Amino acid sequence: MGCKDCGACSAGETPIREDGRMRILLMGNPNVGKSVFFSRLTGVHALSSNYPGTTVGFTQGVIRHKGLCADLIDVPGAYTLDPTNEAEEIARRIINEGADRVILVIDATALERNLVMALQVLAYHIPTIIALNMTDEARHKGILLDVERLEKELGVPIYKTVATTGSGISDIVDNMDKARVSGITAMTKEERWQKIGHIIAEVQTVTHRHHTLLDRAEDISAHPLFGGLAGIVVLALSFTLIRFLGEGLVDHIFDPIFENLWLPLLNKLSAFLGEGYLRSLLIGRLFDGAIDLEQSMGVLSTGFYVEFGMVLPYIIAFYAALSFLEDLGYLPRLAVVFDALLHRFGIHGYAIIPTLLGFGCNVPGILATRVLESKRERFIAATLISVGVPCVSIQAMLASTLGPFGVK
Repeated sequence: MGCKDCGACSAGETPIREDGRMRILLMGNPNVGKSVFFSRLTGVHALSSNYPGTTVGFTQGVIRHKGLCADLIDVPGAYTLDPTNEAEEIARRIINEGADRVILVIDATALERNLVMALQVLAYHIPTIIALNMTDEARHKGILLDVERLEKELGVPIYKTVATTGSGISDIVDNMDKARVSGITAMTKEERWQKIGHIIAEVQTVTHRHHTLLDRAEDISAHPLFGGLAGIVVLALSFTLIRFLGEGLVDHIFDPIFENLWLPLLNKLSAFLGEGYLRSLLIGRLFDGAIDLEQSMGVLSTGFYVEFGMVLPYIIAFYAALSFLEDLGYLPRLAVVFDALLHRFGIHGYAIIPTLLGFGCNVPGILATRVLESKRERFIAATLISVGVPCVSIQAMLASTLGPFGVK
């Protein structure tokens, strides 16, 4: 669905705007799956930047809709368009600039909360299409929604989606021209909540569910005391898993590849080059006439092996563990648990996520500090990650250097 260089405008097709591009806003509350939507719609062809005059970032990409180019703007997540923070202020300013379409992503598991912003967006009378996301989670939680009734209440088409699997996203793109202007008008805060109460009563039914073991675990994970202990345990288990998974990848996949495929090629190349500077550069030093992938220090020997045979397996293991925690929904709870501790450093609890990324690699960790609201917090977090968080490559060097001395 994404396109790298849309040629529709130069092909003589009728454009939506004077510049030949339809402007589509992707809006919704934080943590409703907008980023996953954006990635699936635009692929890798996206540009991240700060809104002019602010420190709040947004992402813009290009998609093709029915032969026309369309600019898709991932508007900063906001709970309301009555701004309470900088991100919500930018969201209001972007929609005030106008758009041809709005894709409004709503969390089906928290409909009441999401309708606050939804009613405000619909009151702008921009053709809108709604993605009712996380419908699978709503079903698991016993939340039943009458989608047809909700469409009548809001006056715009609604499609059920599951962003993590991509289910329903193609329906959003294929039916973009069915986006309609809602009959919802601007309301006072009291009127809005009355409308929300009416909609919830009409469309939502919550069936009885027994409190499961997972529900209890979720309660514990956010507890002020036990949540902190659970967070430490989760991090310890995560890094233990990373260690054993990384070692398994090295022992059973990467080392056999290097020893059985790469090393024989290097031996043949070494014999071909003979003595001289070129062999010293590419192969490095020989030990008892043999190449040592860890110590020869050649570009093609140690240079390749350290990066791809020693460090890459642990990076794979780290991001596998991090992705699992993210999909499990634990990372936001981890941010809440560590908020008090990180406030002592002058940063928000969400800085724990860039910090964890920094253990994999400092570069994406520092880039992830964009989730923090102020320039001051981003500077503090980036500095702490640079100075105090060892990335996987540094961990490997520390382990190899200090390992012989034992834990003490």
